[in-house]
Amino acid sequence: MVELLEEGIVLEMLSEVVSEGIIIVNDAHNILSSNATANKMFGYEKDELNGKPLEILIPKNVRQGHHKDVGEFVKSGKARRMGPGLDLVGLRKDGDEFPLEISLNPFNLMGKRYVMALIVDITERKRAQQTIDYWFKIFEESLNEIYVFDAETYVFINVNRGAQLNLGYSHDELCQMSVLDIKTQMTKAHFEKMLSPLLNKKKEKVIFEAEHQRKDGSAYPVEVHLQLSSIGKRQVFVAIVLDITERKNYTHELENKVEERTEQLREALKAEKKLNELKTKFLSLVSHEFKTPLTSILTSTSLLSKYTETEQQQKRDKHIGTIKAKVKYLDNILTDFLSIERLDSGKVNYTMTNFPLSKLVNEVIYDSNMLLKEGQRIRYPENIDGINVDFDEKIMTLALSNLVHNAIKYSPERTEIELRVSNGEDWLHIDIVDKGFGIPPEDQPFVFDRYFRASNVLTIQGTGIGLNIVQQHIHNLGANLTFTSKQGEGSIFTLHIPIKA
Repeated sequence: MVELLEEGIVLEMLSEVVSEGIIIVNDAHNILSSNATANKMFGYEKDELNGKPLEILIPKNVRQGHHKDVGEFVKSGKARRMGPGLDLVGLRKDGDEFPLEISLNPFNLMGKRYVMALIVDITERKRAQQTIDYWFKIFEESLNEIYVFDAETYVFINVNRGAQLNLGYSHDELCQMSVLDIKTQMTKAHFEKMLSPLLNKKKEKVIFEAEHQRKDGSAYPVEVHLQLSSIGKRQVFVAIVLDITERKNYTHELENKVEERTEQLREALKAEKKLNELKTKFLSLVSHEFKTPLTSILTSTSLLSKYTETEQQQKRDKHIGTIKAKVKYLDNILTDFLSIERLDSGKVNYTMTNFPLSKLVNEVIYDSNMLLKEGQRIRYPENIDGINVDFDEKIMTLALSNLVHNAIKYSPERTEIELRVSNGEDWLHIDIVDKGFGIPPEDQPFVFDRYFRASNVLTIQGTGIGLNIVQQHIHNLGANLTFTSKQGEGSIFTLHIPIKA
């Protein structure tokens, strides 16, 4: 009793001047005294810890080793601090554990050895440290580049791993460099101008785009978010930098796509304009090409009613022939228009057969002889007997007839239209040669355009769609149609028909 009383007096004296928790333990590891701070820290009432074993303040999983450590410490008699670098934990009365630091101070009193433990609850310090560690981890592991640099010299103070990886410099290398060393395209004056709103407190953050240069000399675009901060009394800038290479590439691709779509729109508008022009030309063509033969038909019909006598049959036959010819002409025009519609809609069906070339040529020339002007003649091709063709016979007849009829139409009287055939290894070539007006050089690029007519034949009846139809059919079948022409001397149109093995 006397021992406890004396020790209690000592503890009360010490508690007046020490703010830490204080616990005094004897060499048997029993608690002799504890101050109010220690009682509150561990959750005990006044004097409740007195006489209790020290282990009640230590978590069960570390008690065994702790008992041995305390015994050795008491024997050594040397003061020591415990906690820094260690994770010491105390146990409260309610079972909660909390981090702490302990300073152990042995002393002798009345011939006995004691240990005074000064205990500090470091819960708040640990929590603050964890928060710091958490934010440092975010800083260090962020894939964005983060820089901290001096507000006066612009020299880097700290640089995260993302920046090191992207730039190719080590942390030590970067801490010897300034911002302007990696922003090679930016002058100091320009950089200072961008920083001035932060230094003048006009803005809390500035955002701008720049270019960073890596250690290997390559560059990449970045977006910089810059803020003013401080480390103690030292002003610093904190920059969070985003690599915007992909964004720039996407923007570039988007711009190209917009330009591409714009160009497509221009082409569509041009096509629409051309279509409107074609419609206008078509209506003009129809009104002209239909009006002339219809006028002839109407005139011949009116004259027929006047020739009622038997001896006037010859005159009647003449007008009937005119009517038939004009009706056939109109029928041909309508057939051409229907062909255009089928070609544009893709509704044309082709039938490939094998047939003698001589048979087809004979039929075309026979029909064409009906159209010859006075003194005109057609020269038959030589050496075509025995030549067989694998092609759509109907389309080839259409093509050859159109070319021969054009040669007759655009050639003057007493001229010759010649057909020439050459049989190569892969192609059969059929030339239709005339001594007609020829095609002016400025008109030749448009010869196969729908409704186009050369400037030197506008007074001759025609629709300007025959060659367009022939060319489309020929191309659809893998063949070709070409021409050469000299104004005033004539033209040569050539059919190139592939020969199958």
